[in-house]
Amino acid sequence: MKVKIKNFIIDNLVVIIFVAFTVAGFWLSGGVPIIYFLNELVDRVFRNIFLVLALIIPVIAGLGLNFGIVVGAMAGQFAIIFVRYHDMGGLGALLLCFLLAFPMALFFGYLTGKLYNKVRGQEMIASLIVGFFAQGVYNFILLFAVGVIIPVSPGNPIIMFNNIGVRMSVDLGLHADGGMKYALDNILRVPLMYLILIIAFGLLVFFIVRRIRSRGKRTEEKKIPWRFIIYCALCVITIIISVVSIVTDNDLMFLRKAPFATAIVILALCLFLHFLMKTKLGQDFRSVGNNQHIAEVSGINVDRTRIIATIFSTVLAAWGMIIFMQNMGTLATYDSHRNIGIFSVAAILVGGASTTRASIKNALLGAVLFNSMTIISPELGIALFGDPSSGEYFRSFMVYGVIGLALGLHVWKLIKAERDKNAL
Repeated sequence: MKVKIKNFIIDNLVVIIFVAFTVAGFWLSGGVPIIYFLNELVDRVFRNIFLVLALIIPVIAGLGLNFGIVVGAMAGQFAIIFVRYHDMGGLGALLLCFLLAFPMALFFGYLTGKLYNKVRGQEMIASLIVGFFAQGVYNFILLFAVGVIIPVSPGNPIIMFNNIGVRMSVDLGLHADGGMKYALDNILRVPLMYLILIIAFGLLVFFIVRRIRSRGKRTEEKKIPWRFIIYCALCVITIIISVVSIVTDNDLMFLRKAPFATAIVILALCLFLHFLMKTKLGQDFRSVGNNQHIAEVSGINVDRTRIIATIFSTVLAAWGMIIFMQNMGTLATYDSHRNIGIFSVAAILVGGASTTRASIKNALLGAVLFNSMTIISPELGIALFGDPSSGEYFRSFMVYGVIGLALGLHVWKLIKAERDKNAL
């Protein structure tokens, strides 16, 4: 029993630390208003979750944590800049951004995947370098090539006054149709408690159906389904809270309405990833991630599979960046993408993922916990030092600390497993 508890703590150490940090932040800051906290959390989670989900496939395929999703984010920003340059707005402009970003992200992902195959075993370091290199190319194109090599119309609102380079900030809301700001979010907004009720009920049905289908397996019948019981209990409690809030019309019903259309897009991606792992391609991802040599002997084209995994991640990152920017409403041309890779990696690690294991659950939980930390940090800075900017130091410390801790734990587990193997 003690061994199981110890292993559980080690496997979930990062999650435990972030939960403790969030609880301590609430306590030390004197209590952040729950309505403010939930409103901010909903906005941030729906804005960021698509980018975090883009990291799952490379981890499963053995590529580790793909910091190179920043390349996909740049593809999404190129598409946004093109659309805004031609003064397009509304949902049609947003869909055009998705369409334009796809071939660019596909090409960038292919090149990045080819590079990863050349530096096998050092993919995470290579992905960081790819991001820095792409940043230089991105800046060269938008600061110099636009207006010098690429002709532009004089006086275009997103071009600098000397008609060379793109402006530092591009407003996505300036258009007769409202621009691209909230183009996806505003399709349909519903009270948050209604959305939570729908999600909790859907998850409850999912867990029950999965349990029924797995009962025929001998290995499942011998196990105590404590996880199933906990998950179902949490869903039931959430359903009860939601129903009570709706019926009594309490304070929770005054929360900012949630973007239902964005939630549907995120759900569609989760279902896509879930069913993709059940296909031949998904099994190839897992096989390559578990052991490349055995996968190659089994007839799997390892290099091709790794490239496909990188392409998936890059394309999803490009689309995730477009969703992110339509929620922000303003494109910081040279800064918006800069920390996308670091923050997304930190978020999925916070959810309990590692360099070799990641799931949809890790991404969703990580997005909630990580964004909870970013909301609490300024309040904690005020409470401890009387300066909200000091909260940024907490956030930076936690972001880079969690990445270092996760990588350190991964190396420690590998060394421990090797020692145990030699002891036998």
